[in-house]
Amino acid sequence: MPPQVNAALIIGGAIILRFISHGRLIRSSIKLLGLIVLTTALPSGLFAQSHAEQQADSVRTLVSRLNLERYKSTLRGLTQFGDRRQGTKRNRDAIDWIEANLKSDGCTTTERLDYTFDQAPRTRRPLEGLLNPTDGTSTGGRIGRNGSGPGGASIFGYRRRTGVNTDPMAQPDEALRTLNSEPATDGPRQEVFCTKVGTSHPDEMFIIGAHMDGHGWGEAANDDGSGTALVMELARIFNATDVETDRSIRFVLWNNEETGLNGARAYVEQRRELQGQEFPPGSGRYPEPRWLGMIQHDMLLFDHGAPRDDGTVSRRQRPEADVNIEFQSNSELANESRDLAFLFKAASDTYATDYPATVGPHMTNTDSIPFMNIVPSISLRENERGAHIGAGWDPHWHQPTDLYVTFTDDDFRLGLNAGQTTLAAVAQLVGARLLR
Repeated sequence: MPPQVNAALIIGGAIILRFISHGRLIRSSIKLLGLIVLTTALPSGLFAQSHAEQQADSVRTLVSRLNLERYKSTLRGLTQFGDRRQGTKRNRDAIDWIEANLKSDGCTTTERLDYTFDQAPRTRRPLEGLLNPTDGTSTGGRIGRNGSGPGGASIFGYRRRTGVNTDPMAQPDEALRTLNSEPATDGPRQEVFCTKVGTSHPDEMFIIGAHMDGHGWGEAANDDGSGTALVMELARIFNATDVETDRSIRFVLWNNEETGLNGARAYVEQRRELQGQEFPPGSGRYPEPRWLGMIQHDMLLFDHGAPRDDGTVSRRQRPEADVNIEFQSNSELANESRDLAFLFKAASDTYATDYPATVGPHMTNTDSIPFMNIVPSISLRENERGAHIGAGWDPHWHQPTDLYVTFTDDDFRLGLNAGQTTLAAVAQLVGARLLR
């Protein structure tokens, strides 16, 4: 992309954001963005070119600070707390660990949101046929459309049975089995977040999220340690001492996702009406900046392809693996969320190193759902949530095998590419720059 066009997107995006009011995007601003792109794509002087080049250089430098080994190390550290099931000590210990790491990486404006969870978790039967995946996993020996998946998706081809493992003896590692043995109890809950405060527009922000809780008697390494570690790495990079942003960014590690998005719902219920309010008045401080967009990261490592006719899945990342950027086509802000998704795809096309990105319309079953009718919302995933994950494309989902050692560097690089995509897109949206 020519640097002038890149600058046009940045400037146009900034103008669009000024038209956002409580998540409602004025559609005329989309036309305005098109005009800006067309006019500034023409030769317009050294200043515009220099500005665009500087912005592109800043984004490229920030993306280069994402490191595979650092990402893996953060994820490995998180798995020491097992599956981090909500309502347990291991969950609370993980929250403490996340907050301490955010602070040590420069995100000192950390806070916790308190809420209460009193609904008993849904009881599910152990996944039958776990050790014999050929039992009842295909579509009767034929390929074709065989049902509808979550979020409005259509499922084609062979399927594996999905579910949540509740059998502790399915975990052969005795130490991990012991760590995960404490059951969840109802009561008070917390989730931690930190904020990069914008310099010129501290009253506006993008939310970058992932859920830190899991279940299934594994380590919840992929679901959703992969997203949690990535959000922590993005917080580290954006909060470096030589990085400034015009707008604010909030990094949230949701709790209680696995019980029904309860942590994200509590955040929306408690803080939606606080958006854009200056407190104390005249202080220039905004405890809850106005939401401009919500970007969720949930399961980022495993894109090994569809189940075969015997229900097995390849051990290797498929050559055509990609990052799936999803919006929900039946949300009240579907068009705005779609535009945000394609902006992220453009960032991936320019800055991702190993895997491409695709856009899909069936975002579902993740923490961006409570936001989707309020603010443009998208979710980054390893596969389409409804058509692929819902059909058993990830055999480690909610299973004892969701362990750090299950995944290879080819898998971890898929997660890293999702981070490159989000980092590049958000850096442009918030006007990130490096201090010289």
